Amino acid sequence: MFGNHRSIGRRSNLALLFAGKRLRGERGFTLIELVMTVAVLAILTLGVIPLVQVSVKRQKEEQLRMALREMREAIDQFHREALVGAQMQATQQGQGQGGQGSTAQQEAAGRIPGGQGQSSLFADPRVRVFITDQTIFGVDNPDRYPPDLETLVNGVDVLPITAGGLGRRGNQNFTATEAASETSTIPKTKVYLRRIPVDPMTGEAEWDYRSCYDSADATSWGGENVFNVRSKSDGTALNGEKYRDW
Repeated sequence: MFGNHRSIGRRSNLALLFAGKRLRGERGFTLIELVMTVAVLAILTLGVIPLVQVSVKRQKEEQLRMALREMREAIDQFHREALVGAQMQATQQGQGQGGQGSTAQQEAAGRIPGGQGQSSLFADPRVRVFITDQTIFGVDNPDRYPPDLETLVNGVDVLPITAGGLGRRGNQNFTATEAASETSTIPKTKVYLRRIPVDPMTGEAEWDYRSCYDSADATSWGGENVFNVRSKSDGTALNGEKYRDW
């Protein structure tokens, strides 16, 4: 009987010993396990950070492309409508002078992309209005590009292309004098840019300008007009190009 009690006691002690080991093992990781966990996390972090940086850079580059496209489209649209305004002004003044406008006005009106003549301007479906205020163009800007980006934001006075009988020109039922003498509507202000975009590469709404009279390798803006807009950043894009060359 006593032998059985001793055997039962030994088994109870062994059970308590194993239970204690299990409890101690459940309290946390060993030092080796912690080191291995930290090492794995470090490797994963080192691999993820470059991917995140590339993703952020690619997103900024797309924002830069969109900002440049927005401004350049606004510049081109302003230029087209300014040329129509110059042609309209030259036509009206030419009629008042017996059909002969001034040489400067005729030259300004003749600066039409593609050299297809003045009719191509009025046939362009993108042109629905013309700029009435031609005083914003100085003698050093006869090509009628915007003098600055602020002009695109502040807006300029425009009229529909049919105002003043312009839409009747070419209609044989109306003479040129009758078409030109038709009462014009009141000009409205057209805004070409809601705001000057922020350059995502510099974080500032500041850009590098070039006029249509600046050479291709010019490093500064001549100031006559805004023909092109570029980033001021000296950074390099993912494709190896410089942002300032976009």
